[in-house]
Amino acid sequence: MTQIAGLSGLRPVPDAVTAVTVPPYDVIKPGSALEANLQGRPSSLWHVTLGNDPLAALARLRGGALVEDAEPCFYVYEQRWGGQRRLGVFAAVEVTPYAQAQVIRHEKVFDDKVQGRLALTRQTGLTLEPVFLLTRSAITPVLEAVAAVAAPLYGFTSDFAGHSELHGIANRFWRVPEASDHGRQLAALVARNPLYIADGHHRYHAALLGGQSHCMAYVVEQAAIQAYNRVVNGVVRFADLRAKLALEPLPGFITPPKNAFCLYSGGQAWLLRARSVPSDVVGRLDCSILERELYPLLGLEHRMIKDPHHFDYYPEQDLAKMRQVVDQGAYDLAIALHPVSIDELIAVADAGMTNPDIVMPEKSTFFAPKILSGIMLYRHRAR
Repeated sequence: MTQIAGLSGLRPVPDAVTAVTVPPYDVIKPGSALEANLQGRPSSLWHVTLGNDPLAALARLRGGALVEDAEPCFYVYEQRWGGQRRLGVFAAVEVTPYAQAQVIRHEKVFDDKVQGRLALTRQTGLTLEPVFLLTRSAITPVLEAVAAVAAPLYGFTSDFAGHSELHGIANRFWRVPEASDHGRQLAALVARNPLYIADGHHRYHAALLGGQSHCMAYVVEQAAIQAYNRVVNGVVRFADLRAKLALEPLPGFITPPKNAFCLYSGGQAWLLRARSVPSDVVGRLDCSILERELYPLLGLEHRMIKDPHHFDYYPEQDLAKMRQVVDQGAYDLAIALHPVSIDELIAVADAGMTNPDIVMPEKSTFFAPKILSGIMLYRHRAR
């Protein structure tokens, strides 16, 4: 059984919630306009998650922007954007080893990222950002009931000056005491099924290595995955390779159908279909096919995928930005993929329970929208 409990710790006073909350640390690119915007906001959590002196920044926030909330509570969180809506719940999830199959992963973790998050949680004594978890339990009716009968603790629209996919999203946040009827219902429902990590593998792993009894998590029954597209500079230029590929001209740079890729270079777009699709859960993913069929022709190797000279990554909503960086000459080729499905992700995660080498390829999923950081700072405990 997957045990969850209420959260206690620090949260913004209502008047400061817009100023404090920020996008997750791992989508804030160094030197970006978004980082400049957050750095210029004295009360933003950026100064704690990515700043030079997190303890001093936290002390400043505690001087008026944050309030202590010692009662264990769940927090129902609603996001609305572009006519869409997502409803989930913040909770403290018991941290268990992967072998127990209570919290199931689908990605590898990298030690440098884990150590950075682990150092920050030890330094502050707080979990600053949630792990994003999927459940097969039917929790949405309870969340809807909370939203229907209670006034939200917060109701605000995120403002990041247009520099983040979280800009302009309407947020509402309800406080649900753990001991309330709705709180007990949520705990009982979540306990029926294991939880799947959608996003935040490094945060969960840091909680595991740090000996935490629980981690802060955002649990949702339904979520949308965007394609995680890429712009590349190959060792071989795309123009020198184009005649060797079976390309179909397209009128624009778009999200392609399954088992195909949309390529953009030199002001033109083409569709490139997969030559073969294997049956294994990782090999059949489009990002695996791309690495197997196109990267070698461009002279690209797996070790290069984290090298910004060769690769940069954009969610599906940023197709126009990808065209722009290619047109400006920063990268030679833009590649759009079809998004991974929830069923594909769970199939990889389930297969990985018996073989830990089975994981999703890096940069294969982008859950959108992301979860705001700073709505709750969890005062976690050690085992």
